[in-house]
Amino acid sequence: MHKNSQAKLSTKLVSPAAVPVPASSPQPALNAPVQHPYSGIDQAVRGAVARMTGGVSPFALVETWTDWAMHLARAPGRQLELAEHARDNALKLMDFAAKSVSGPAQSPPFAPKVYDHRFADDSWQSPPFSLWQQGFLATQDWWDHATENMRGLRKQDSERTRFLVRQMLDTVSPSNFPWLNPEILAETARTGGRNLAEGVVHATDDWLHTLSQAHTPPPEGYRLGKDLACTPGEVVYRNDIFELLQYKPQTEKVQAEPVLIVPAWIMKYYILDLSPHNSLIKYLVDQGFTVFAISWCNPTAEQRDLSLEDYRKRGVMAALDAISAIVPGRKIHANGYCLGGTMLAIAAATMARDGDERLASVTLMAAQVDFSEAGELLLFLDESQVAFLEDMMWAQGYLDRPQMARAFASIRAEDLIYTRAVHRYFLGQDDLPTDIGVWNGDTTRMPARMHSEYLRGLFLENRLSAGRFAVEGRVIALKDISAPLFVVGTETDHIAPWKSVYKTRLFTDADLTFVLTKSGHNGGILSEPGHPNRHYRVGHREEGALYVDPDSWLARTKPKDGSWWPEWISWLNAKSSGPVAPPALGAPEKGYPPLEPAPGRYIHQT
Repeated sequence: MHKNSQAKLSTKLVSPAAVPVPASSPQPALNAPVQHPYSGIDQAVRGAVARMTGGVSPFALVETWTDWAMHLARAPGRQLELAEHARDNALKLMDFAAKSVSGPAQSPPFAPKVYDHRFADDSWQSPPFSLWQQGFLATQDWWDHATENMRGLRKQDSERTRFLVRQMLDTVSPSNFPWLNPEILAETARTGGRNLAEGVVHATDDWLHTLSQAHTPPPEGYRLGKDLACTPGEVVYRNDIFELLQYKPQTEKVQAEPVLIVPAWIMKYYILDLSPHNSLIKYLVDQGFTVFAISWCNPTAEQRDLSLEDYRKRGVMAALDAISAIVPGRKIHANGYCLGGTMLAIAAATMARDGDERLASVTLMAAQVDFSEAGELLLFLDESQVAFLEDMMWAQGYLDRPQMARAFASIRAEDLIYTRAVHRYFLGQDDLPTDIGVWNGDTTRMPARMHSEYLRGLFLENRLSAGRFAVEGRVIALKDISAPLFVVGTETDHIAPWKSVYKTRLFTDADLTFVLTKSGHNGGILSEPGHPNRHYRVGHREEGALYVDPDSWLARTKPKDGSWWPEWISWLNAKSSGPVAPPALGAPEKGYPPLEPAPGRYIHQT
């Protein structure tokens, strides 16, 4: 059994400045620029510009437009094709307009994208609103065609140009203007304009909140520790990076092997312990497992030098050491979600390299180990953009919450920005609180050094799957992991696309079960039994079996109705050694006394 290296550490909460930061293994950038004596001046100026632009690099945008425009300029055949496409769209619109005026409603030639709900109301099917809607969708269709990849054009620039055009078109959608939107006109007539007056109040509140950046407390019925994150437990370890929560057993017997939950540090852990009916942690406890969860701190500017290695060594590994002391002689089922899964994969590969055999299994939920197909987030990342973000983080010590929130919202701006704005400011509808909505607004900051290492080493340079990611000076390999793997992807995930998550099969050799579940990055994971209209697919790869590509796997794997959670529980039970009496909460004699009730204090940091 691995020696408990943390047993004699004090559990007293200390300030970040008082905690020694161990030497870590930096991941230097490839072709890093030479630093000249006045680099600090340049960095300060770039950091100021970055704060003015919200972290978006204007140089990357200019390069994108220039690349697309120059390739189009030298392609007269493509220009002719686009002119014909514009003509065809115009003819379709004219035909639709003529038939709509002279007779009953016609089938529209253009349809919104599946995730675009701005025109879902039936009133958009009647003229003149249908004509304005179709004119907008025709323009959107032409630009989608114009920004398709061209020979010689970088694929990233093609996709980024399409993204930028989509952002610009969204600002002029007829749904955004009260005099063009039939829903707003009908509501204004019904209420005598009260909806617009209430919208002004909402807009003023949001504007003041944006200026002050004050943290909004959870509404009544959604208080942390009472309504949300309310599974009973204790904080059994704390350092400056995380608190370790151990949950009280709810069954007379528990599986001998405990479960460790490693959430992403870009979110607060209670996404996995929301309301009692959809809490994955509560479900695990109720099924007879001893559950531990990491609750990451919300770092401040003083913690700007926290590194990826700190999160691995003083985060994941410190948690494993504590669990090994509290539940001695047992292996551990480790579960990582999103970036927490990526960090868990790094930790598991390092443990395998070093002969540490404490892991009974590894579960990765919506987590990527290869970032070559990392979805629309890659649109924000190239050398210019990462350097811009680094300069901004250098100036303020972290990547702030609004800067991340804007990036995620812009990926689905149709719903997350414009539909919400119409409902709130023109229809006068207040946001109805939900558990996941409260969690989604409870964002965190990213320490400057760690986020830079993550963006460069993983996203930009893709070192982990390429065999170039070093821990403590030596490269690690995912194929060294021998613990059985349970990997979960979600069908409509735009943060960790399921085919990217599926590539874990390509870079590992261990026994692996892959599950593809309905919904997106959060909704697919929160798929509790009884949730309506849910399904999943599950497939198994034996250790050392040949690789099957994702499309072939999807074609041969039939969907099953219901939640994937019971499937995972059955898998965990099969990888466990059987029921035993529950362990005590904490281990005071080994330096891990219960400190305070769950969910602890880091969850309340703003």
